[in-house]
Amino acid sequence: MAETEINVSSEVSTGYRAMLDVIGASEPGIARAIGDELANQRRQLKLIASENYASPAVLMAMGTWLSDKYAEGTVGHRFYAGCEVIDEVESIAAGHARALFGAEHAYVQPHSGIDANLVAYWSILAKRVERPFLDEAGAKNVDGLDRDAWAQLRAQFGSQRMMGMSLDAGGHLTHGFRANISGKMFDQASYGTDEQTGLLDYDAIAAQAREFRPLILVAGYSAYPRNPDFARLAEIAAEVGATFMVDMAHFAGLVAGGVLTGNLNPVPHADVVTSTTHKSLRGPRGGLVLCTPEYAPFVDRGCPLVLGGPLEHIIASKAVALAEARQPAFAQYAAQIVTNARALAEGLLRRGVTLVTGGTDNHLVLADVAASYGLTGRQAEAALLESGVVTNRNSVPRDPNGAWYTSGIRLGTPALTTLGMGPADLDEVADIMTTALAATTPQPGSKAKHQLDATVAEACRTRCADLLARHPLYPQIQL
Repeated sequence: MAETEINVSSEVSTGYRAMLDVIGASEPGIARAIGDELANQRRQLKLIASENYASPAVLMAMGTWLSDKYAEGTVGHRFYAGCEVIDEVESIAAGHARALFGAEHAYVQPHSGIDANLVAYWSILAKRVERPFLDEAGAKNVDGLDRDAWAQLRAQFGSQRMMGMSLDAGGHLTHGFRANISGKMFDQASYGTDEQTGLLDYDAIAAQAREFRPLILVAGYSAYPRNPDFARLAEIAAEVGATFMVDMAHFAGLVAGGVLTGNLNPVPHADVVTSTTHKSLRGPRGGLVLCTPEYAPFVDRGCPLVLGGPLEHIIASKAVALAEARQPAFAQYAAQIVTNARALAEGLLRRGVTLVTGGTDNHLVLADVAASYGLTGRQAEAALLESGVVTNRNSVPRDPNGAWYTSGIRLGTPALTTLGMGPADLDEVADIMTTALAATTPQPGSKAKHQLDATVAEACRTRCADLLARHPLYPQIQL
């Protein structure tokens, strides 16, 4: 190890120990919980596709006095005075986002993925529904409408249609499902996947779109292990007059790292693209919106349209993460995520596990544990956690167990790739998982409870610990 690396590691450890001392002086329970969470993450193999490990620089940027400043509005147009430094922070973050993704416009204020999607939906409604109505009424803004006109506009808002990928086929809750606010906003229809292949059928989607005529066609996924053809989906949207929106929260890191290009990169093809900044992008928990110039004025009004005061400490952290993602090492990391996912999929297939679509082309793998082991996803998730592997249960297409118990588990490789693991390590992970699941049986009469041989679970935990000892989490942090 170089002398500079030793010094940096020492400084990072010293900084975090001092931070915990300060926190502990106010609330010792929280200081303990922070340390406990680090210990937890250091003893578990993290295979949750939506989680990752941010760098110390990203984490540290969140804990600053930028949190203390209110800054509703956008750069150069704030509702509060004294935002000149905040303008600089947001400008840096947006500049990195535009450069990283090749986008014409970037809005970095959303607090999360759902906030990013809400900003996108309401920006589309503002452009496609509200602005034409105001122009026809001769009003500058909605405050210029009388009660009758306002009621008419509100009725138009509530009658719009949106079409997105079905939840059990790998879509996301925020793409128009009734339990989420997006499902209460729109008359929604879902497109699924082919029953035999589990893949998107673009001809079927086109036929459905022609019949349904949505205002918005949404693409993107949270549990689809293949790469959609965004150029083809954009053609379908254009044919029916829909705004094409892509939620790339899960695979943004693969776009940023140049793994997904051409038809597989949504940014050149979509009117509006939303994302989180964690997951495969490896930043802080937050969101962003990319769009064409036509949508930029509407997106920039995310506050007060949907958002309140921006979380400027998080936006600063986004800027750090986006700057990191622009470095050559990030492209290597993104490529390794996919290599590792394929190694995990191949390792599971060789050991007899049924995978949705038979494999993966991206960062995630969806295993059908009902078909493979006679378990529900909830039982498999619990057994794997007991064995030192953190996953999350997930529906499979046309899932007979529903969205709570599920028949599948979703696996992702961004976090383990951050630790420096390679294909041989992911094959070992596949063996640990199949060893644990093969020793798991459902408790009769329950979709939640399971039985797992304690000796097997302990052996699996030991193997996980050995892997993590070879690839430690935050080695520069010693509390």
